[in-house]
Amino acid sequence: QSSKAPIQKIADTVSGYFITFVLLAAVLTFDAWFFLVLGHNPNYLAKPIIFAVSVLVVSCPCALGLATPTAIMVGMGLGAQRGILIKNGEKLEKACKINTIVFDKTGTLTTGKLDVTDIIAMDGELTSEKELLHLAARAEKKSEHPLGIAIYERAKMNFPDSVFEDPELFEAIPGQGIIATMNEKSVIIGTQELLMNQHVILPYVEEKLLLLREIGKTAVFMAVNKELTAIFGLRDTVRESAAVAIRNLEKMGIEVCMITGDNEITANAVAEQIGITNVIAQVLPSHKAFEVEKLKNQGRIVGMVGDGINDAPALAAADIGFAVGTGTDIAIETADFILLREDLTTIPESIKLSKMIMKKIKQNLFWAFVYNIIGIPFAALGILNPIVASAAMAFSSISVVFNSLSIKKFKMKALN
Repeated sequence: QSSKAPIQKIADTVSGYFITFVLLAAVLTFDAWFFLVLGHNPNYLAKPIIFAVSVLVVSCPCALGLATPTAIMVGMGLGAQRGILIKNGEKLEKACKINTIVFDKTGTLTTGKLDVTDIIAMDGELTSEKELLHLAARAEKKSEHPLGIAIYERAKMNFPDSVFEDPELFEAIPGQGIIATMNEKSVIIGTQELLMNQHVILPYVEEKLLLLREIGKTAVFMAVNKELTAIFGLRDTVRESAAVAIRNLEKMGIEVCMITGDNEITANAVAEQIGITNVIAQVLPSHKAFEVEKLKNQGRIVGMVGDGINDAPALAAADIGFAVGTGTDIAIETADFILLREDLTTIPESIKLSKMIMKKIKQNLFWAFVYNIIGIPFAALGILNPIVASAAMAFSSISVVFNSLSIKKFKMKALN
């Protein structure tokens, strides 16, 4: 709340020039009445002084100074009540100009709570689901990726009495998977690209992959000693609020994109459930920020919504970053808007709130200026005495405060 929006800085600059103008107007009022109207008569000195003071009092720029901070404080307070934390005034002002929003998929549009639904054994030494899951769980024990965690948690649920030892060697490859060594076995778990890069032959898998991906499941490959052993199918649940949020954003004329590391078929299947038509698939975590920059280079004002460590660079690159409050600390630290509730409809609400606050600020500035423009000539002509002028000046400040407080009546639920 202590930060200044750009429009506040403009108002402060204008106020500086305005004060100079008012001082000159007061001097000219005194000179005009004393020298021209009253003929330089010292016996009538009081009247020019009173009229000059009236000009100073009626034009006191209190309302100009209150116009922005009161609206921002009331708006940020209302946002906090609705579970929207706004970090500074500059981003608040820019949020109302957003015309493109990019959503991360896993953990943002979806719950991020993946479930292993399929274990497809391939030709090899290990053929039983129990052996495959147990081995995969050991390899993924140290993984921090949602896919790896899901495999490990599924094994713990299936084998509650089992002890999963740490792998002897473990290497996480961002956006691709993991490589682990256990009991002299090299285990690779991850994307099709990772296995191909590790020179693993993938025979006759396209048909199985297509069946998984067409229904929105993510396929994870496992190879043991450079031989394809299993394909795991994992499914994420789409957030209930996602479709409503997308619909509301599109009604506001904002283009929505989804960005994900998943392959195109899986990504499109999930996007179709939510109602998103623009999909950027097969993007490595390190390239998300690059994709956001590409959109910005097209002249768009881009918002990015994410929750994970991998989303932080993209949140920083976007004009406005939105972090889901249940996400990682680094995503929350990087973002400009923090959504405390796992409800994506707060994103269109945030933009609507930003537009409402900016509307009130402009109304406040307009009426403050109009009041001064009207009041100064009346004071200079001697129609307003200082008492009436001071009352009018106080009324202008009060009207700005009440106009700002009217933000509290703003109904965000009208979006739903």
